Amino acid sequence: MTSRRGRLLGLLARHAASLALAFVFVLPLAWMVAGSLRQTGLPPPRAIEWLPLPPAWDNYRRIFEIVPLGRYALNSLLVAALAVPLTLVTASWAGLSMALAAPRWRRRWIGLALGLLLVPATALWLPRFLIFTWLHLGNSYAALLAPALLGSSPLFVLLYYWSFRRVPAELFESARMDGAGPLSLWRRVALPLAAPTSAAVAILTFWLYWSDYLGPLLYLKSERLYTLPLGVRALQQMARSNWPLLLAAAVLMTAPPALLFLIGQRWLLGEAAGAKGSKGYKASDENGKG
Repeated sequence: MTSRRGRLLGLLARHAASLALAFVFVLPLAWMVAGSLRQTGLPPPRAIEWLPLPPAWDNYRRIFEIVPLGRYALNSLLVAALAVPLTLVTASWAGLSMALAAPRWRRRWIGLALGLLLVPATALWLPRFLIFTWLHLGNSYAALLAPALLGSSPLFVLLYYWSFRRVPAELFESARMDGAGPLSLWRRVALPLAAPTSAAVAILTFWLYWSDYLGPLLYLKSERLYTLPLGVRALQQMARSNWPLLLAAAVLMTAPPALLFLIGQRWLLGEAAGAKGSKGYKASDENGKG
């Protein structure tokens, strides 16, 4: 009885801590949504208005009239939709190569990846700009998608490496003995076993390209190619003190990554539950056979 009560108290404590942590992150989002629904032209409130009355839903229509945010959002969606699969392929290839490499080379590649993570992003702006200008890739999405051909980030490569390292080496050897080549080994063995990692990398990649501001600012010159961050910046310049409209644009920027995270989180929880259920099924099946 005492042990059951202790487990119950521990479970309640974990849930309380999770709710408190979620509250800390959800509170700014709720304030942003509430601020986007305030009437324009009013003085700033003395306290946070969690439910402005009446709510100004018209603010979301007005931001599309001031700046063509719809087109810019579609441009951002196009860039992110192309970058996610490219990143998944190249990062998983690199991660699998590191996992299957000899120990000496594996240590070198891991050290290189960790070293690249320490390089500040500002150090890459000028070399990339000069290279893309020399290749005549300016004012196109090719300059924005070029990092996806290299895995987008060394972190994504390391995530795949750590995921593939947990796979028993005998499984890869068995597939090789059955005649599986490198691509078949990656597609049929490694990638299905790293499904949760792929979901995490996909969410992070979408957020990385969806919210990218400096890349489009450096390389895109035509307004028809602008992405959503540039559109929000243009709205800020045109309505600098109109905070309800700016917060409405911020909600538009935040909603797709947040929604994708919620969907991916549910999928990851389903994967974990399925894996746990399959283990339980196997254990019961073995006990039945015994």
